[in-house]
Amino acid sequence: MLTFLNSGSRTCNLNHNPNHKFAMNHSMMLYRRNALYSFIPKNGCSTLRLTTAIDNGCVKGIEQGHWIHANNGTFNASLGEALQVNYAFVVLRCPFKRLASVFLDKMVSKEPDAWQYRNAKGRQVELDDLTFKQFVRTLKEGPVLNSNIHWRKQTDFLLYDAYSDYFCLEAFDQAITTLQDKLGLEVVDARALTGHGTDRYQLVTDQSYANTAAFDIATMKRAGQCPSHEALYDEESYQIVADIYAKDIALYNEKCTNGRLMQSEQVIT
Repeated sequence: MLTFLNSGSRTCNLNHNPNHKFAMNHSMMLYRRNALYSFIPKNGCSTLRLTTAIDNGCVKGIEQGHWIHANNGTFNASLGEALQVNYAFVVLRCPFKRLASVFLDKMVSKEPDAWQYRNAKGRQVELDDLTFKQFVRTLKEGPVLNSNIHWRKQTDFLLYDAYSDYFCLEAFDQAITTLQDKLGLEVVDARALTGHGTDRYQLVTDQSYANTAAFDIATMKRAGQCPSHEALYDEESYQIVADIYAKDIALYNEKCTNGRLMQSEQVIT
């Protein structure tokens, strides 16, 4: 039986419980499957949001894929639906790689999320000059950490004490197979729609890019190169992330037991 993680954490009306409400706002019902997906940004969520929209009959295919960006809340579960689903799943990602992906995608490309970050910093940062290490250091400030869903802790998105299945992004093929076997759900790959990943680039690992300005990394990307996730770190930034996202790391290690967590010795110095 599925039970809620945060419903009893406060004695207020459940609709006013911010932790429970946040997780509910990131739930998506697969109505025909009586299943619930908790989406976490940067964890393959565009693919699964598109899959959900197609399976719920709202879009026909990837050619209508941009519809998902205006409809994150369209399939939010009601309390009754969330309690009665037969199956619930979530996709986790190595916290170190997720944060590196955020920087290389959102900050380097100066997406709207980067400007939101700048506002959270009182506009006291120039995005072109921002380095990964500087970005990581500022996440120690509570308002910045919670200011955007793309770098907010993964554990904040969890609706249930336990899910039917936990998948890890680094072994996403297993999720595709399991969702087909258990739900009859055909996962539709949305990577061609978003272009958020680093798979289009030659990954560079010749040095640490922790102190390289976002503008310089953008120049590299225009030339077809990009630092690997490991190359964005140095020892200090790795330890800061390890401390901030300790609960995410513990969850990932518990549920994704295939040794894909980035280790400190993988950091390029």
